Amino acid sequence: MKKIVFSLVFILVFFSFLCADYYDGTEGLYGDELKTALYNIIKGHTEYTYADLRDYILIDTDEDPANTNNVILVYTGRSQSKDSFGGLPDEWNREHVWAKSHGDFGTTPPCGTDAHHIRPSDVYVNSIRGNKDFDYGGSPVYGYYGDYAGNTDSDSYEPRDEAKGDVARMIMYMAVRYEGENGEPDLEMVDYIPSSPSGQPYHAKESTLIQWHLDDPVDSFEMTRNEKIYTNWQHNRNPFIDHPEFVERIWCYGVNDPTPVYMIEAFPNPFSTSTTISFATTNLHELTLIKIYNTKGQRIKTITSFPNPSLGMHEVVWDGKDENGSEVTSGLYFCVVKTQEEQAVKKITIIR
Repeated sequence: MKKIVFSLVFILVFFSFLCADYYDGTEGLYGDELKTALYNIIKGHTEYTYADLRDYILIDTDEDPANTNNVILVYTGRSQSKDSFGGLPDEWNREHVWAKSHGDFGTTPPCGTDAHHIRPSDVYVNSIRGNKDFDYGGSPVYGYYGDYAGNTDSDSYEPRDEAKGDVARMIMYMAVRYEGENGEPDLEMVDYIPSSPSGQPYHAKESTLIQWHLDDPVDSFEMTRNEKIYTNWQHNRNPFIDHPEFVERIWCYGVNDPTPVYMIEAFPNPFSTSTTISFATTNLHELTLIKIYNTKGQRIKTITSFPNPSLGMHEVVWDGKDENGSEVTSGLYFCVVKTQEEQAVKKITIIR
């Protein structure tokens, strides 16, 4: 277990170093301003054909780290031979997570061949998902070998828990990468189902996808895949894998107010002895909780509370210890700043 935790921390730090300058210009931006800035960073990627995805790209980006002869299938999580591509029930094929009919772009570059949202999939599960939106509920779906792949009903598909965040971040990437310029579709998330009955460039359900993003944090497979697409193929990145907080800064910004309730940052991050957590209140909601959680969702520490915060910046220091005063182990943690109405989350990494 210690080896796994250390490896994940190393990957987080290494990838953060690699893309330190990639997101220059996004500091302090929220809502549409951040969305536009990210679009300008990730647009214009290197394009490939649909056949290239089958022959070269997916067998690299989705390679099973435990068996280099196999790929990992997106909905089932099954490891399957790279050579078993095809249309038979026991084979794998290419799944457009942003369904290609939602914008009617087919398999034409760049949308139809963008590796950031195209994944190897169990053939049968791919056909069951079809072009449905993403939401909760329905009857269980199983792959060819009986592996659980989620649930589905007449108009939506719910992946298994381990794939929900992956799906959400792929949909969010597409909603930022394609803004209607240069003959490309203007893809957007919406919060109703069905989202695209006549080929409109929409996907849903936005509120569900945001929750899935929060419930299923970025893992090492996603980070490795993102790096391979950037380095080996398209030369652009999925911002929501590198910076999960961008999700809230775009889609949770101004939900109830014209300005964000607060922003949250931590420095240094990663850290070994202590980090300063800063947040800015821009409204007079009662700020009630500042807590640290581990990746299992267990509360590690309640740092402090501000029952009547003033507007402006506030800072608290976390010394990397739990409620009992013991140092917590190296790894990934989440700082949650919560008011009566909303909450913000910041990833914090400790390296001992």
